[in-house]
Amino acid sequence: MPHFCIRSKNMFRPMRRKRQELTKEMTEEILHRNTAGVLALAGDEEFPYAVPISYVYDGTHIYFHTAVTGHKVDALQQNQNVSFAVIDRDEIIPEKYTTAYRSVVAFGRIRIVEDDAEKRATARKLALKYAPHNTEEQHTREIDGAWKRFHMLEMTIVHITGKQGKELVGKE
Repeated sequence: MPHFCIRSKNMFRPMRRKRQELTKEMTEEILHRNTAGVLALAGDEEFPYAVPISYVYDGTHIYFHTAVTGHKVDALQQNQNVSFAVIDRDEIIPEKYTTAYRSVVAFGRIRIVEDDAEKRATARKLALKYAPHNTEEQHTREIDGAWKRFHMLEMTIVHITGKQGKELVGKE
């Protein structure tokens, strides 16, 4: 099943070049392996707001942390619909005027995690991804020290696709 959609009402366009579509497994591998992407939100004055951000994917949701105030939080309070893109590979092929690329784009809805136990559990997921060799005590100390200064955001994925350039199809 190359394309996977957790919930859709035909609101998302099918991929034009099906041959370049990644499998669900490859798409999820990219989300697990990478450390940053670009979160796009509906910003001020109808301008899109896209921000590079670290994340963790747990197989069901994508989690982010953010300051308790700022452009992201203001935008999310107005519109919870977002997209999130991760570039896994992008190698220039100058003789062909193209790149060998692989990427994932997810669409979904974000909520601020309000429950303290859930916030701690999701913050721990981030801590384990970005500091896997630290002790549980170190993770707890870091989370506790920043507790009042951050929110955890949970993105529920509504639609997701992975794609690779034709130069990579069938080569890896």
